[in-house]
Amino acid sequence: MVQSHRFREKPVAFFVAGTILIYITRNVLNKPDPVIKASYIITALIMLTVNGLQAGSYVIGSQAARQDTVSTADSAQKVMQKDLIDVLRKWKSKDKSDSVRVPKIRSGKPIFSLVPAGGYTLSSGLTGSLNANIAFYTSNPKTTNISSITTNFIYTEYKQMTIPVQANIWTRHNNYNFVVDWRFFKYPQDTYGLGMDSKMTDATGLKYKHLRLHQTVLKKIGKSFFVGLGFAYDKRWQIMQTNKEEKLNQDIKDYGLGHKSSSVGPLVTVAYDSRTNSINPLKGFYSNVQFRPNMTALGSTNNWQSVVIDVRRYFNFPQGSQNTLAFWNYNWLTIGKPPYLDLPATGWDPTTNIGRGYIQGRFRSTNLLYFESEYRFALTKNGLFGGVIFANAQSVSDWPSKSFRKIAPAGGLGIRIKVNKTSGANIAIDYGFGMDGSRGLFVNLGEVF
Repeated sequence: MVQSHRFREKPVAFFVAGTILIYITRNVLNKPDPVIKASYIITALIMLTVNGLQAGSYVIGSQAARQDTVSTADSAQKVMQKDLIDVLRKWKSKDKSDSVRVPKIRSGKPIFSLVPAGGYTLSSGLTGSLNANIAFYTSNPKTTNISSITTNFIYTEYKQMTIPVQANIWTRHNNYNFVVDWRFFKYPQDTYGLGMDSKMTDATGLKYKHLRLHQTVLKKIGKSFFVGLGFAYDKRWQIMQTNKEEKLNQDIKDYGLGHKSSSVGPLVTVAYDSRTNSINPLKGFYSNVQFRPNMTALGSTNNWQSVVIDVRRYFNFPQGSQNTLAFWNYNWLTIGKPPYLDLPATGWDPTTNIGRGYIQGRFRSTNLLYFESEYRFALTKNGLFGGVIFANAQSVSDWPSKSFRKIAPAGGLGIRIKVNKTSGANIAIDYGFGMDGSRGLFVNLGEVF
């Protein structure tokens, strides 16, 4: 299920958002104090998001999601829910209404949006983006999830550039789901070698370009059960290390990096999803198993295979409240010899969220095991503010032995600010900390899992 925005002609909002981005870019990067820098970043994210939302009204993609969010709030709290749109409306117009007007949309009628956004991660620093989206129904909205096509231009403080095109198309009665994930990366980033014994001082700077073309077709074969086939293409080129040769990590020398690599092969997917609201689940179960054989006959650098097992369980706890106890297990296993940059690594899952508390790419090897638990709770009865407490643990295998010997734990806490009460979408601002002094601020638009 995907949320979308309906664009209205309010150019002032976008002008303000752009001005904020320029001001923050010029001033925040010169702030030596990380606390001051973090406060600027959070303020920028909230202001950019609010201005973007001011330019459009959110539309929920599923009747089931609407029932899940609203019925729980009505039965448990007996108060009107609020989000940032309500706060902004009251502040500007003194409108006392607590409701969000949700426009009706018909099958085949597209809804366009253009929304600026900002954020922050350890691996990218301050991030600015411009997001474009078209949403539509291919059939009756009562029986079919909303479809969407989204593209962004993302640029970061560390000169990383990402241009994704992502599509999630549902056919009549959700019989088929077409999923597309195309991305171009220009991506300078540090890597720390292989296994759990790597240290922050082992960092080696890399830069490269990466083209990802992933697409899958899923067929519904039961109420919540899907199977699918797809094709994945990953090509990296102009790979080079930015450190002096004598400082290159020994693991990289031994494993081999190369100046280019390709991984090409089919995708086989089996999935089960009983969540009624995938944006912010209160309860339900999700599992996805994906097998990817990469073949030299199709253009891969090496023959190798991967299996990804993604399992999530959500409990409404206490039952009838707005609180959720969530568990996430993500296992990424490989056979053969993947190219170095295709190896399982912290923060390189499709949503780039595993391993809060550590920088992206901190741990890398041929196999990765990950587990996380999070408790999400309301701080205000109207749902505007919430909090989370989370803990996770990850382990990558030794290389070349492939044995698991050590675990890297992490934990933290965060706040949630309701962006849209109908879909349950939040701004997530988390502070995580791990071993050896690893710590940082993690900001997302939407829940981590």
